[in-house]
Amino acid sequence: MGERSSYTPGTFCWVDLVSADQEASKAFYTGLFGWDYQDLPIGDGAFYSVAQLEGKPVAAIVPLPDASVPPHWNCYVSVEDADATAARAQELGATVVLPAGDVGDSGRLAVIQDPHGAMLSLWEPREHFGSRLVNVPGALSWNDLLTPDVEASARFYRDLFGWQVDEIPGAGGQYWSIANGEIKNGGLMPSPPGGHPAWNLYFAVEDAEATAARAVELGAQTVMGPMDVPGGRFVVLRDSQNAAFSVVDGELDP
Repeated sequence: MGERSSYTPGTFCWVDLVSADQEASKAFYTGLFGWDYQDLPIGDGAFYSVAQLEGKPVAAIVPLPDASVPPHWNCYVSVEDADATAARAQELGATVVLPAGDVGDSGRLAVIQDPHGAMLSLWEPREHFGSRLVNVPGALSWNDLLTPDVEASARFYRDLFGWQVDEIPGAGGQYWSIANGEIKNGGLMPSPPGGHPAWNLYFAVEDAEATAARAVELGAQTVMGPMDVPGGRFVVLRDSQNAAFSVVDGELDP
């Protein structure tokens, strides 16, 4: 069981979905992963719906603040100091999209856009440190960056988080692994022609192909896969609100 009680700075710790139809998204992911929700008021009648597995928070769904913004998943990295990390990111060529600010007593949040355009959230934990479960079916298991310049992106994130980024032997220049200390933390890959730089998240499942089929029944679209990877298979999907995410099966870290 991949239970967590804290995250080492530089580790992916949380994800949330910004949805055009919050209730429809909640129903979609309940049907797909069995999530239930704790709805936390955030003002003006809106709620931050914390998705739970076995009573433990694993993700969240929130309504779009602006209709001009498409539905999307946000990936969060745990940091010691959101203000300092955002400032360092700016020194390295990133844009600070949302300056660091308190999110109640939960923590402190900043949002950056890296030098190639990928958005990333920086989370300084207080009462909320992140997902209580990872690497189990229905919970976060991996994060990949799609970038037009892998080497430049690797330099940026090495300098920002101290990540070790290494090309995978035999991958033909198509995949680099990320390690945060001794912990595998994700990967980098070249973005496809015409693709937008972005962080893509993966949820663990027991059977990626069967889960993708169920997602389609619930209104999703298959973007890619199933494709074999060392130790398992993955599928890239767009959910019922057109937000991209992936599912992966096979060997998972504890």
